[in-house]
Amino acid sequence: MSQSELSLGRQLWRQTWPMALGVLSLLGFQLVDSAFIARLGTAPLAAQSFTFPLSFLIIGVQVGLGIAIAALISRALGAGEGQRARRLGSLVLITGSIAIAMLAGVLWGVQARVFRLLGADTATLALIHDYWGPQLLAAWLGAVLYFSYSLFRAHGDTRLPGKLMVLTSLVNLVLDPLLIFGVGPWPGLGLPGAAWATAIAFASGLLLIARRLRHSGWLARYGLTMEARQSAGTFAGIAGPAMISQLMPPLAAMLATAIVAGLGETVVAAWGLAVRLETVSLMVVLALTMSLPPWLGRCYGGNDWAQIRRLMALATRVVVIWQLGLGLALALSAPWVAAALSGNPEVRDELAVLIRGLLPSYALLGVCMLVVSAANALGWPLRAMLMSCARLFACYLPCLWLGAQEGGVIGVAIGAAVGNCLAGGLALGLYRRSINGMKGGVVDSTENC
Repeated sequence: MSQSELSLGRQLWRQTWPMALGVLSLLGFQLVDSAFIARLGTAPLAAQSFTFPLSFLIIGVQVGLGIAIAALISRALGAGEGQRARRLGSLVLITGSIAIAMLAGVLWGVQARVFRLLGADTATLALIHDYWGPQLLAAWLGAVLYFSYSLFRAHGDTRLPGKLMVLTSLVNLVLDPLLIFGVGPWPGLGLPGAAWATAIAFASGLLLIARRLRHSGWLARYGLTMEARQSAGTFAGIAGPAMISQLMPPLAAMLATAIVAGLGETVVAAWGLAVRLETVSLMVVLALTMSLPPWLGRCYGGNDWAQIRRLMALATRVVVIWQLGLGLALALSAPWVAAALSGNPEVRDELAVLIRGLLPSYALLGVCMLVVSAANALGWPLRAMLMSCARLFACYLPCLWLGAQEGGVIGVAIGAAVGNCLAGGLALGLYRRSINGMKGGVVDSTENC
């Protein structure tokens, strides 16, 4: 490895490690949530698992808006337009908060119909109803906090978001057992206690970051209406395809849950834990999708395509090596990991099968996620959207459905793994075609794949 590559690697590490630590803690507390809920029984765990697709829907919208925030602000900073970056920062905080609040209201109103369509029975619907209200509040608080993180990342500061992710995770970890199971004479809240713990944790993080934002100089009070008119088209051009790309996973998760629900309640519970474990195992990939796009956006604003190529090559190597090594290690230790996450023997056995089949395939899934994230930063939002669509609806879901039909839970694991591998290969091919199509650093704005 050359000296320039080593220097680039150190810079990437400095940008990524705070986000990796933060993502690990944030996703870790979600996994701990599920582990605590599993102690309540299979029914509460299955009820929480049914809510994942709609929770991912909110996350999809917030991440799509966050991608647009990071892309536009980092490009403005790269082009030396500091005042415009401040106006954009204020706009996205206001509009993003309103948009997520409206979405949460809609999801509260349609809950019974949607969860029934996903396969929840009457008893499960009763459990979901008590949990869904505080969970939606927690989701809104988390979204506003995420938009604030996006502002810091766009300005190259990944340390504070990483620290606050760790802090909110610790608050949640402390509150989870107290609110779920109770303490002393105070009874626990059961399943809703997990959502209230998350809401309180996010609220504490939001209070802390709001104070930093007020003194950051990254926000503007004036010129917002003018900026909204000027930037609406560009913002929509990035945020629209990005949100569609991010909304596809929740839709696919709903369909996947419906497929898995046909195999029984224990498989649904195991699938829910596997989904939580998936996000934790992808912590490095998720950190890179947060830290890398602002850097790529600044290179894009400065028309530095040679640096973009070097960054993507390095990030791809990191993702493949890390995810393959971690996936194989978790696959070999699957029985012990499953036992730590669930006390139910049936759920534990099903989960071990899913871990063995799925975890190694995340090496190529990670490549796909990296390419989609980078494409939004590099002015290819439609390609990112099409790649997300192909990953889920041409690769993942057909293989998952076929596996479930032919081999039960083993087939589900194998089918999902095959779909992930196909998606990674397809994404890598699309990226190479796009980057090789750049001639003299001229951006191809036709968005033809």
